[in-house]
Amino acid sequence: MKIKHIAFAFTLAALACGCNEDNFLDIRPSATLSDENLSNGENVDLLITAAYSALMGAPGETGSIQTMPMTNWSYGEVRADNAYKGGGGTGDVQDIHRLEIFDVDATLGNVDGKWFNLYSCVARCNSALKVLNNVSAEDYPEVEIRKAEMKVLRAHFYFELSRLFNRIPYFDENVEMDEYPNIPNDAYTRDEILGMLAQELADAAELLPEKQSEIGRVNKNVAYAYEAKVKLYQAYEQDENTHRVININKDLLREVVELCNRLDGKYDLLSDFQQLDLVAYENGVESVFAVQYSMNDGSPSGGRINWSNLLNTPQGPYSGDGFFLPSQDLVNAYQTDADGLPLFDTYNNQNYDWMDNVDDDATYHFRTDVTVDPRLDFVVGRPGITWKTYPDAPYSSSWVRDRGAYGFHSRKRFLVSPESSDMYQGWPWGASGLNWQIIRYADVLLWKAEALIEIGDGASLEEARDIINRIRNRAKTSAYVKDFTDPTKDAANYNIGLYPAAGWTQDYARRALRFETRLEKAMEGERFFDLVRWGIAAETMNTYIGKEKDTRVYYSIADFTQGRDEYLPISRPQYNFSNGNYVQNPGYGDF
Repeated sequence: MKIKHIAFAFTLAALACGCNEDNFLDIRPSATLSDENLSNGENVDLLITAAYSALMGAPGETGSIQTMPMTNWSYGEVRADNAYKGGGGTGDVQDIHRLEIFDVDATLGNVDGKWFNLYSCVARCNSALKVLNNVSAEDYPEVEIRKAEMKVLRAHFYFELSRLFNRIPYFDENVEMDEYPNIPNDAYTRDEILGMLAQELADAAELLPEKQSEIGRVNKNVAYAYEAKVKLYQAYEQDENTHRVININKDLLREVVELCNRLDGKYDLLSDFQQLDLVAYENGVESVFAVQYSMNDGSPSGGRINWSNLLNTPQGPYSGDGFFLPSQDLVNAYQTDADGLPLFDTYNNQNYDWMDNVDDDATYHFRTDVTVDPRLDFVVGRPGITWKTYPDAPYSSSWVRDRGAYGFHSRKRFLVSPESSDMYQGWPWGASGLNWQIIRYADVLLWKAEALIEIGDGASLEEARDIINRIRNRAKTSAYVKDFTDPTKDAANYNIGLYPAAGWTQDYARRALRFETRLEKAMEGERFFDLVRWGIAAETMNTYIGKEKDTRVYYSIADFTQGRDEYLPISRPQYNFSNGNYVQNPGYGDF
């Protein structure tokens, strides 16, 4: 059976992807099975595996997962002030270019495809739950735990839909496919959807064990952490028409703090920031919830690798497509003052680095009169600067395909070093088995600090300062990038300090938290959603566009419209699928 749009045609031939050969996802079923012959304990695992593999999205080589990534690099970073689209110019994957300049309407194929892909993921969870509801504990002792796992995964996919599309239809496993077109997308508000997801995560946590025997399975702590994230978003109550933040719910924020506290002592920060991009540490102390990838596992094209990021490998020794490049604004944000603290108001007054000729690395310059946070060279590739542990040459501007459009920086995160045995040689370029962290413990700490700051009493503010300093201290004590020609010297004048108690008011703490979130989480797909949650997306993005259009010609027609661009439109194909039941998001006009 094939149902168009949000309905899901379940074929097991495409389900065993995005999994690690050493854990429970290493199941490679084939053929198409019905609910009737799956409704026993042995076969229901196939459906559960399918739901987990949905975390990596559509099959990699279809292309849709590369242009509609599960890692949200285009939706959460290119739409924000952290990144440019990159690639071979503005016409290369033009749908993402249109996302970058906010030239988006209900006909954009990327919008329709992302909606479809995420609802396909929801459908995998519902397919598993529908069968699990008819399996007895006698036949399948783990039935209640597996139900809870599926509900956490479903909540994850619905949360992604909510923060991308705002007005979404919600349905569970008890709704038949032929009813889908009749479900309106405005039956619940944004805040009601988030409340329902938080409750489902809370209910799942009651049933889940604290530890699972197989790496990658959802456990109790994953549910707690995700519930904290959902409630943090829910706490920032939005006007339904303007998307402005109209209230911050402190009761929900107290619940966020309590949920984050439940992870205390169970996770920690890795000792070195750069360990986040090493396969050896991917399931380490900082990993709360991760997509399990693998390489050379017998599946085609390198293995079950992260196809969402495959466009984003730079050229040079990787020979990649060169999408997803750090913005100059992000580079400038890593500048620090004499005390090693961020320059909140003035960081973008002068560029940290520049080139007289983007085709000649000898003309690269960077400021020597200021210091920078060491995370700059953990996150960004700069000409002449050591690239990870690559011994043959430093990073070069030639690694960028269209330097005239996008400048001379590349993204260092989420790649292993090109000489590493963990990198796949050949196509897919730059692939590895490195996991994708959906939630890492630094996230949990930042959520807690944010909630404490918005609660705003003296003890809460001081606790938040300690948390932010803990994250900054990890960066401070990490091994700094060394000069390529003289490894006894640092590659730049690094200086990162800790926030003192003096002057730590709520307003200052809020600014520190938001800046720290940007620096720590840069390029992880969250920045745009943070700006919308905080209610500062329009202000931030129009300031950014105003500065960028002086050097990025394509920004000359860009504009962020308050009350529209916080969310993507409901696509016209989905409206047609609903037989006219869907309503459009504010600002996009009629279908």
